[in-house]
Amino acid sequence: MTPTPLPASDDDRQLRRAIEGLRDSTGVDLTFGGVVTRGRHAQLTEFAGHSTRALMGLTLGFGMGLGGKAVALHRPIAVNDYANSKRISHHYDLMVAAEGIRAVVAAPVVVNRTVRAVMYGAVRQSVGLGDRTVDAVMDTARALEQNLAVRDEVARRLAELDEPPVAADRPPGPASPRWETIREAYAELRLLAQHLTDTELRDRVTALSDRLAGAGAPAARHPAAPALSARELDVLSCVALGRTNTDVADELGLRAETVKSYLRSAMRRLGSHSRLEAVMTARRLGLLP
Repeated sequence: MTPTPLPASDDDRQLRRAIEGLRDSTGVDLTFGGVVTRGRHAQLTEFAGHSTRALMGLTLGFGMGLGGKAVALHRPIAVNDYANSKRISHHYDLMVAAEGIRAVVAAPVVVNRTVRAVMYGAVRQSVGLGDRTVDAVMDTARALEQNLAVRDEVARRLAELDEPPVAADRPPGPASPRWETIREAYAELRLLAQHLTDTELRDRVTALSDRLAGAGAPAARHPAAPALSARELDVLSCVALGRTNTDVADELGLRAETVKSYLRSAMRRLGSHSRLEAVMTARRLGLLP
């Protein structure tokens, strides 16, 4: 079984979606941003609402301008009068003036202590940025951080799955350590998918976990397999790793009683009388790897 790989890096695509969504939700004149390379330099490539190309492709020096300072300090910065602000350097005044920007907030996107991108919200009128706009930019940056962090974890798990088995001349059996790695990856992928706000990426991760689920069955998912709900599969995938109901509740953000309810429901659908029997039946039917 070969898992469908995710792109090596889709930071630009996810940033573009965040930039467009931010402008739609706030109604500010302009939102823009760029991916940061090696945690230092950002090139502005993504725009929504721009009227010129003055800022397009601009590379920000580390600590320079509003965005460069936000990258250097790892925190958001807002100014209500860009041209006259004493809080920032003015290396890019000509470009900013050409776009007509008056007030602007820049927020870094930080994943595992590394700045991956910087994003902005700006207005052209001589009015200050409201708290709602500043908060919206910061919240969007935090959501993007979470998406990128989850995507990184997915990529790490896929890399583990791509590692060749110890006995390269013989496929690993269901009880092999490699199969335990696959089962752990399946459970983690299902949990990670729940934290993705990017619906396209979440659908792809879910589809990948579905492929892993059928990897151990003789002919993928059995036609007589019952339709388990997503939550029932989440609970079963954790139970299959030996987690207690309390552990599963903590992982899924549910109450222990709710976990028991999902487990009982899954057992009933599978015609099983114990947790172990439910897991074994689900694996035989291709519902779990």
